[in-house]
This record gives sequence, C-alpha cells and structure tokens, in this order.
Amino acid sequence: MSSTSPWITKNFGAFKLRFRPYTLAMKYVFTVASFSRTTTPVILTELEYDGIIGYGEASMPPYLGESQESVMAFLNKLDLTGFNSPFQTEEILTYIDHVEAKNTAAKAAIDIALHDLIGKILQQPLYKIWGFNPANIPATSYTIGIDTEEVIRKKVAEAEQFKILKVKLGLATDKMIIETIRSVTDVPLCADVNQGWKNKEEALEMSHWLAERGVVFLEQPMPKEQIDDNAWLTEHAPIPTIADEGCQRLIDVPSLKGVYSGINIKLMKCTGLREAKQMAELARSLEMKVMLGCMTETSCAITAAAQLAPIVDWADLDGALLIGNDIFDGMQVIDGKCMLPSRPGIGIIKNS
Repeated sequence: MSSTSPWITKNFGAFKLRFRPYTLAMKYVFTVASFSRTTTPVILTELEYDGIIGYGEASMPPYLGESQESVMAFLNKLDLTGFNSPFQTEEILTYIDHVEAKNTAAKAAIDIALHDLIGKILQQPLYKIWGFNPANIPATSYTIGIDTEEVIRKKVAEAEQFKILKVKLGLATDKMIIETIRSVTDVPLCADVNQGWKNKEEALEMSHWLAERGVVFLEQPMPKEQIDDNAWLTEHAPIPTIADEGCQRLIDVPSLKGVYSGINIKLMKCTGLREAKQMAELARSLEMKVMLGCMTETSCAITAAAQLAPIVDWADLDGALLIGNDIFDGMQVIDGKCMLPSRPGIGIIKNS
C-alpha cells in the first residue's frame, strides 16, 4: 500500500485517532539469517487533542507476526472516550495494552503518538522532559546485511561516516563477510547472528575469531529457546552477548540476567516508549548492558526511540537510513552520531 492509501479516522470525544497503511521500500535487499525482503509494511498514526497532533508508527517486519491488516484491526477496537487528557498516560497505555495480547507494534504506534502529543503540549522535547543529556548518546551503528562480497564492499563504502558497523551473520558465509569488511575498514563491528548459530561450542569458537577481528559484542547468537546454551556462551565468550529475539518486553528482563550480558530494546517489540524506558532502567539495576535498536522504520519511530539513546550503551538506530521513501524529517546522523532535533515531542515534521 502506498502514500495514497486513505486515512481512517475515529473520533473519541477529546481525542481523534487517524491511521493509514504505508509501505517502506528498502534501498537494498535486506537479508538476515532466516529471510530476505525488499519492503516493510507500516501503519502511520496521528493522535489529535485540542488541535495538536502527535505522530506515531507501527513497523511490522515478518518475525513480529503482525501485518497492516492486524494493526488496523487492533486500532479499530480502541475506544478512548473514557479519557479526557493525554496526561492520563499510564491509564491510557494500560488500557491499550489490555485490549488484546501481543500486537506490540500496534500498541507502540499509539504510545509514540501519545508521547509526541504530550511533548508538544509542554513545548519541550521528550529527552528534556525526562532529564536526559543528548551529549551522552553513543555513536549509532549502521547495518550491513548478508550479501555478496561486491555488494558488502559497496555498503561499507557508503557507510564511511559511521564509527561502528552492525554485521548480519548466521549463515555459512560469516567469515567471508567479516574478512570482506576487514579488507576495506578497521572500524569496530557488532555481530547480529539472529539466532543463526545452533551449537554452543562452535558459537564460542566463532566468538573468539570475531573478537580478534574487532567485533565488540554478539547479538542473539543462538536460538532464544537454547537458554542454557546462551548462558554457557555468555559465561565463556570474550565479548558480551545481547538478547534481541530473546527479549521482548519488561517481564522478560529479570530472567535474562546471566543468560546474556545485556538486552536490545526495540519500541516495536515492547509496546513503545513507556515500557522501553522501564526496561532500560530495570536492566541497569540488574547491572546488564543496554542496547537500543529498531526495525526498518521511518524517522517517526526512529526519532522517538532516539529520545532514550542518552541512557544506553549501544545505539542501532539506522532504520530510516535503510529506506528510500521516508516521509518525515527527524533525527539526523552526522559523522556517525545521532543528532536529536530540538523540536517538541519526538521532534519530527512531515516531508509530505
């Protein structure tokens, strides 16, 4: 579905909710250990209160199990007539979370729009409302998907400004990919295996091989169901391990201590900014590392996530850079660094 898809509007007394489907076009075929794709379906949302509009977004990569149809069906079930102020944030988001199980991206679309709305009413960026210092944002990684040597070299050349690269692994080509990248750059790497390794001893051997070549951490090295194997790898590996598919929501975090060194928080997995902030704070209290990731998204969801970037160890917020049809202007990446806009709310404006 394209930018010409019509908006669906729902009136709830104090609030108006609008949403429509949109399809993101990838600049390159995006390949990870389990699939390839050239597009990502999203739903764009607008939440209006007293003439002020907050923007939100739901992005649905295949493994989330959501679709444009399921998100729109969820949004059609909402009834916000019982709320008369966006500052009833906890009540509104608790209600939304209980409408149905799962549907985390659909819930994130409302959460992001609500936080954008609140910041605009207060006329302050979210990071300022939360007391975060944007100078503390780590350099964001840029993702190099599984590909041929020729395309990998081209991608690395295009990513020249980035101080750290995220490399997709998990297939028989792992060593070729790393060696190809190392033939053209010596910047630090992080390896996202997307559950592609199945054997803990082989995973440990690879972790040492990768560490020797400047890889600073492993993201989801083995299937999330292999809890004991992941814990064993975390104990013995020379570099940290980060849970991605193995960490969805706040309730998952306590049981992951000792299984992984840290967690990767994504708004689409955890229902949005409210729970993402809670997850980061809980992980910190458990002395775990915190990574802030993303799906393929417009600058709406990316800039929303970036509001939390000052409190994380690693940022992977390149989702909008991987698409060719972004319709928002928001966070910019300059010399590999996330530069937050000073505009209120999440800080985005529409390009079209």
